[in-house]
Amino acid sequence: MGIFASLGEKMEKFYNHLCYKMSSFRTYFLGFLCSLFDFHELQLNSFVFQFFYYIILSVLGFLALKLSVMKATTIRLADLDLFFTAVSASTVSSMSTVEMELFSNSQLIVITVLMLLGGEIFTSMLRFNFVRSNFAHKIKSIDSRVHDNPPNTKNFPGKIESGLVVHPQVKDEKTSSIIEDGDKSLSGEHLRNVSIKLLNHVVIRYIFLVQILGAGLIFLYVSFVPSAKEVLKNKGIQMQIFSIFTAVSTFSNCGFVPTNENMKVFKKNSGLLLFLIPQVLLGNTLFAPALRGMIWVLGKTTKRVEYGFMLNNSRELGYSYLLPGLHSFVMAIVVLVLIVFEFLFFCSMEWNSEALYGLDGNEKFVGSLFQVVNLRHTGESVFDLSVVTPAVLVVFIVMMYLPARASFLNLEDKEVDVKNGEGETKKKKMSLKGRGHDTFSPLFFLVPFVIFICMTERDKLKEDPLNFNVLSITLEVISAYANVGLTTGYHCSLQLRPDPFCKPVWYGFVGRWSPGGKLLLVVVMFLGKLRKFGK
Repeated sequence: MGIFASLGEKMEKFYNHLCYKMSSFRTYFLGFLCSLFDFHELQLNSFVFQFFYYIILSVLGFLALKLSVMKATTIRLADLDLFFTAVSASTVSSMSTVEMELFSNSQLIVITVLMLLGGEIFTSMLRFNFVRSNFAHKIKSIDSRVHDNPPNTKNFPGKIESGLVVHPQVKDEKTSSIIEDGDKSLSGEHLRNVSIKLLNHVVIRYIFLVQILGAGLIFLYVSFVPSAKEVLKNKGIQMQIFSIFTAVSTFSNCGFVPTNENMKVFKKNSGLLLFLIPQVLLGNTLFAPALRGMIWVLGKTTKRVEYGFMLNNSRELGYSYLLPGLHSFVMAIVVLVLIVFEFLFFCSMEWNSEALYGLDGNEKFVGSLFQVVNLRHTGESVFDLSVVTPAVLVVFIVMMYLPARASFLNLEDKEVDVKNGEGETKKKKMSLKGRGHDTFSPLFFLVPFVIFICMTERDKLKEDPLNFNVLSITLEVISAYANVGLTTGYHCSLQLRPDPFCKPVWYGFVGRWSPGGKLLLVVVMFLGKLRKFGK
């Protein structure tokens, strides 16, 4: 028995030593990555969590699409195209290599789930709760180490002078004041925790409320407008599937639509386009102002102190989309100014062009507004971008590159009076600076992708220059990186050497690329979804 006891003690010591070494290695490794990429540890953990989240979601989506029942009239799709579609839906990029009408109802449901779980608002809540739980775990571990290893009480005078530790006598003299302050901080911490839980509920309700209302409005429209109903009937698309799929895709800012032509087939249905525009804005660029407005309304109607705490302590809660009032207001103004600029520029260049041919004045107005609202992040399209002038395409590229929360302002320290949840007034630092909270991301690593794709498609660049050109490839890469999904497509009529076997297709330009080019664009979509960590 003594031998076994001795062996057990040695094994326990070895296990503890191994755990200590692994913990030291993990700390060193994370520290190395943090210094290499200019991350702090919580940000790195959040990056790793989100990276694997999208990888796993894409792989599961691919398997679900592969195992789902396909349409009887559909040829078997290549695994690469199915994986590309899963990644595109998970990263809400809406880049397509196959026509959407080839997917069965069960596969459309899978894509809908991927878009919902990959949407920016949904994943922002996952990041928020992950970082919060990770931070709480670190605090508990630090507290436990401090409790298990109390500070050395020798040489107290020197340490008191340096402020590192409090002498027992000094501690006794301050006991009563510490208890009083502890009660206040405890109540404040409790209010903060309750506000965070309530914020989770508000965001989840916001997500489902907007999408349910959106799906309901779309269903009512296609049910009562004969032209829209006829389109779905001719294509064999169920109205329920179309309504839910389009509402989730629009709100998630993905841009997939169950029809091959995207929204081009509905370009004369101005009412449907007007229903979709608010969902585009509420799902991304105007989410932060809308969330703050919703919390303000709930606070006024329910009189709950937690809502006031959220509004007055938005930065302390740590949710990236809950911004101070001034920042939210400026962001909303920037969004509206950019839309007006894009709309006026697009109309001035394209009002009488081939892209808007066959539409009356009202349809041109609504269609142009829908196109520019979708330009920055959603990617739903009512016009053929291959016939749009190059100047407009360049503006499209620049606008797609702008982050969703671009405000071109920054907050610096300046003391202002802010009331906390208990009605007490405290000083809070805030001021304005001339440049943005989220402005431009670095371009240097996108240029190699454009070059590599030009290399993989070099033969087509020579043989088919009107379809395969650097501008079209750059638009496709920026669109994938920005998770937008706008594309010029491919047109047989633009071939210099007409191919009698070429058939018109309704998928993205990337659908005509080689497997290597498609895989490169998959990497770009992942990089685009994680670009916020590079700021």
